[in-house]
Amino acid sequence: MAPRVLLVRHGDEPADDRVVTWLAANGYEAVTRKPFAGDRLDDVGGVAASVIYGGLFDVFEREEYPFLLEEDRWIAQCLEKGIPLLGICQGCQQIAYHLGAWAGAPEREFFEFGYYPVEPAEEAGEFLEAPLVVTQAHYHTFDLPAGAVRLAGNSEYPNQAFRYGENVFGFQFHAEVTPAGFRRWQDSKAHVYGRPGVQDVQSQNRLMAAHDAEQARWFNGFLDSFLGQAA
Repeated sequence: MAPRVLLVRHGDEPADDRVVTWLAANGYEAVTRKPFAGDRLDDVGGVAASVIYGGLFDVFEREEYPFLLEEDRWIAQCLEKGIPLLGICQGCQQIAYHLGAWAGAPEREFFEFGYYPVEPAEEAGEFLEAPLVVTQAHYHTFDLPAGAVRLAGNSEYPNQAFRYGENVFGFQFHAEVTPAGFRRWQDSKAHVYGRPGVQDVQSQNRLMAAHDAEQARWFNGFLDSFLGQAA
């Protein structure tokens, strides 16, 4: 039986990101759940790893979005059972929030929407050995949870990636998003152009062409380590 990876999604975009592609190429079964649409997570057993994707929900608005409690219980279960877990953007903030850290909008609005550099932190090691330009789409952030190791950051958002324990990771950025996926965002998020920090479309396209291949190489290497060990 192929090892199963639970993908927790917060939208209805096509499942054509780099996580899905990697799983298909490496003999894994992707199991998708959408708690925001009523899916349950308590009926999912026997998974090798889990990925919690980004989304548009504020991680602290649990009364308004009760499904976030379901996802919080899933995070707790992964931590308790040692299930490798990756949180991306909103998912990253959810893990940090579960671990007791603050998450939300910083005082000074700076919207990273486009392609921005992140730099390795002092303790990054082999995780990130040189600066990398990555896909971004956020203006919320988080504090580093107690016991977590900061792996990457930049001048506007010092916490861009962290590790908790040996097999729990949080990424503020979207290395999983392909050029096709980002072009969909350019259409769906057209209302954010002009906000502080947002790159214009021409700059986004230029930076995508220059840096996406290296981002893909790095992320696939990360998945080789993260999910390869999960098998």
